[in-house]
Amino acid sequence: MPYRIRNGLIDYLEIMQIAGVSELGAPVLSDCVSAEIVPVKTDGNPTEIIEQQNQTNEIPNKNIENIENIEINKNTENNINTENIENTKNIEQIPAEKTGEIAQDSLIAMSKSKIDLLQELSQKVAQCARCSELVLNRTQTVFGAGNPDTQLVFLGEAPGVDEDKRGQPFVGRAGVLLSDIITKGMKIRREDVYICNVLRCRPPGNRTPLPEEAEHCKPFLEQTLEIIKPKFICCLGAVAAQNLLQTTMPVGSMRGNVYYYKDIKVICTYHPAYLLRNPAIKKQTWEDIQLLMHEMGLTVNK
Repeated sequence: MPYRIRNGLIDYLEIMQIAGVSELGAPVLSDCVSAEIVPVKTDGNPTEIIEQQNQTNEIPNKNIENIENIEINKNTENNINTENIENTKNIEQIPAEKTGEIAQDSLIAMSKSKIDLLQELSQKVAQCARCSELVLNRTQTVFGAGNPDTQLVFLGEAPGVDEDKRGQPFVGRAGVLLSDIITKGMKIRREDVYICNVLRCRPPGNRTPLPEEAEHCKPFLEQTLEIIKPKFICCLGAVAAQNLLQTTMPVGSMRGNVYYYKDIKVICTYHPAYLLRNPAIKKQTWEDIQLLMHEMGLTVNK
C-alpha cells in the first residue's frame, strides 16, 4: 500500500521497503528525525509511481561507476602480467654456456661441502680416545681416501703397519692387490672410488678387531657413508661384512648375493690380504667383482 509523508520528512527504512532497494545502495538522509507516516488509499496515481521509479533508478548509476572501476583494475592487472611476461623472456635469454657454468659451479660447491664434512669428521676421529689400547699403540688414525661423490665404497677391516705409518687406507701389499682389482679388473681409476675401514686405528699386531672396538668406531663409519651416500658397497672380508650387515655369517656363505645396507647395495668378497695368503681363491673374488660390476651397469670382461 502507498504511503503519504507528513511534515516533509522521509522515514529511511520505510522508503527502502517502498522502492525495493537494498539498504546499502541508497543515500542516508541524516536530517531525518521522526516522521509520522500513515497509509492512504490511492488509485495508482501515475505521478507517484514515476517518482518511485526515479528513486530506484539512481542506484544503478553508482553500480555502473563501480563496474567501470573494476574494468580499470582489470586493465591494470593485464599491464602487470605483460611486464611479467617480458621479465620471463629476459630470463630465458641466458646463454647456454652460462647455464653450463652455473651447473658446474653447483657440482663443485656440492663436492666441497662433502669434503668439508669428511674433514670435520676426520678431525673428530683423530681426537677419539674410546679404545685405550688402540690409542696407545697407534701412530695416527687412518680415516679414508678417495672421491666423496663416488657411487662405490670399498670397506675393509682395519689399518695395517703401512697404513698406520702413512695415514692412508690400503697402501701396503694388500692395497696394491686392491688397486689391481679396481683398475685392471673393473677398468676404473682407484681415485674414483672411496676406500675406508671399519676401524680407524691399527690393532696391535694386526689382530682382528674386538667387537667393542668395532662398536666404538661404528658411528664414524655410519657418518662417513651418510656423507658420501654411495649406491654400492663392496665389503672386503668377514669383519667388514659382519659389522656392516650385523650378521655372523662367514664370507664364504655371503658371496654371490646382493645385500642391502639401508638403500645401498652390498656385495661381499674376500679381503685382499687373505688372497695374498690363498692365491687359489682369487677366481672366486673375481666372480664377486663381476657381480658388483653387473649391478653397477659396468661392462664385464670375461
